[in-house]
Amino acid sequence: STTRSLNNLLSDVVGKKEQNLVDTLTIRSMSKAEYSTHNIGHYGLAFDYYTHFTSPIRRYPDVMAHRLLQHYLDGGKSVNENLYEEKCEHSSSMEYLATQAERDSIKYMQIKFMQDHKDQEFHGVISGVTDWGIYVEIISNKCEGMVRLRDISDDHYVFDESQFAIIGKNTKNMYQLGDEVIVKVKEADLVKKHLDFILLGKVETN
Repeated sequence: STTRSLNNLLSDVVGKKEQNLVDTLTIRSMSKAEYSTHNIGHYGLAFDYYTHFTSPIRRYPDVMAHRLLQHYLDGGKSVNENLYEEKCEHSSSMEYLATQAERDSIKYMQIKFMQDHKDQEFHGVISGVTDWGIYVEIISNKCEGMVRLRDISDDHYVFDESQFAIIGKNTKNMYQLGDEVIVKVKEADLVKKHLDFILLGKVETN
């Protein structure tokens, strides 16, 4: 099955250079879960039937699941699906807003923290590649910032979408998604919510 093949791939790359790349691409290939009355199973768990349920209750969909279970245990009849679908859509949109607020607050504190560490070198992992630069996530504290192509001085780098990498035109140096690198803070701007790094080099791994 596709799930089994994916699990085999993830197991095969553990401890290898390609692990960061494969892990990152696997996570990004998964669509964001949304609440719905339509059963589509659970891909990761390979379940044909799945419902959202946590204990203790943390989200409103948990409350809906608990209430429905109790309703049917008490011998209740089928409920109005459209009404529950509306509740699911509302819960999905509210969760999206909450996630965005959480990301914004985390980003703010990351930038604030890095303002006090501008002279320090950090080991990071390339977490994203674009035609204007690479995103690097620091391993020790998970702060993520941007290394802009114009700030890499040893060559003129171009974006290679097929390899998830930037490649130097003259040196052919490659910085690829998942590579470990060394960076230093260039700018930490709380107003613009920008965290920019200077690329100091790649961490060579066996």
